[in-house]
Amino acid sequence: MKRVVPVSSKKELTQFIDFPHSLYRDDKNYVPEIFIGQRDLLTPGKHPFFEHSTLQLFLAYEGDTIIGRIAAIHNRNHNAFTGRNDGFFGFFDCIDDQETADLLLKTASDWLKQQGLTGIIGPTSPTTNDVCGVLIDGFDRPPLAMMPYNAPYYDKLLLTNGLRKKTDLLAYELNVATANERSLRLLDTLQNRLKRSGIVIRKVDVKNFKAEVPKIREVYNRAWDKNLGFVPMTDSEFDYLAKDLKMILDPNFCLVAEKDDQVVGFILGVPDINQILIKNKRGRLFPLGLFRLLTQRKNITRIRVLTLGVLEGYRKMGIEACLYASVIKNTYGTKVTGGECSWMLEDNYLMNHAIEQINGVLYKRYRLYENEL
Repeated sequence: MKRVVPVSSKKELTQFIDFPHSLYRDDKNYVPEIFIGQRDLLTPGKHPFFEHSTLQLFLAYEGDTIIGRIAAIHNRNHNAFTGRNDGFFGFFDCIDDQETADLLLKTASDWLKQQGLTGIIGPTSPTTNDVCGVLIDGFDRPPLAMMPYNAPYYDKLLLTNGLRKKTDLLAYELNVATANERSLRLLDTLQNRLKRSGIVIRKVDVKNFKAEVPKIREVYNRAWDKNLGFVPMTDSEFDYLAKDLKMILDPNFCLVAEKDDQVVGFILGVPDINQILIKNKRGRLFPLGLFRLLTQRKNITRIRVLTLGVLEGYRKMGIEACLYASVIKNTYGTKVTGGECSWMLEDNYLMNHAIEQINGVLYKRYRLYENEL
């Protein structure tokens, strides 16, 4: 008989984190999340998400065997910012069984109803500033850093349950060798034009990283305030993320556009550490995982451009094209041969067109779902 129980102990939390490792043990494209990072993300007092919001984790069993997991999420900041009354689900993983999926989703929905919420959106794990979406197209290759991965049957399980598509999130592949040469040839012209307006493009100052973070945070929170599902990050959330990213940051791929000491735009590309983590099947850094991460970083061949933002009032000046072209140019002389721009909202036609103009190719698609409670 199948049943779903709330996670209430450290042992169950470990089982919750480890379940996908067992589910995908024979899948060559699965990349495990780092255990320590997942544990802290899901532990009140460890992650700043819990300063404003709550969640409840659940495990599904058949007998003594774990067959699924889900989180019910009350993101109070989202509802305060949007004026809505939505709940979320995330960390959804399940065997290919509709009964199990329905039981997990009903349990999460019931918990959200008890919180007084009237809608459900997901998966977000736990927010749209973190890993989110269900992979629905592009199963032939592993995900890049901080992107989700799942079996093809998830879309069917969620739609059959009654959830409907909210939006799709797109990932574009970029190959340095086939990137549009025109954009690179125009880079000097674009930079000179921006300089005449007092705008310069520079690498993030890693040695002065603490002072850089607040400037970038302001752009991040202002540049996407109208995007679907976006909620500004609190200072502590952004600082937490920045601290994690600093460990893998390469200043060649983290650039800012600056005017009069004010950051007006930035682009963040991170090395695809999944090329290393894919060899670490249980997500533990010790004893060999950390050694691999430290010694094999120089061999990473792909980057993920995970965010680009320009303040309103500075858009359509060429800053976006200049940032993209600068990242591509900075791959020259390194082992990086390409990467991914993700994720992009499917209706963000301006940015999607900009990526296509430099020969970016749509190669993966992720989906968010919604329903009334």
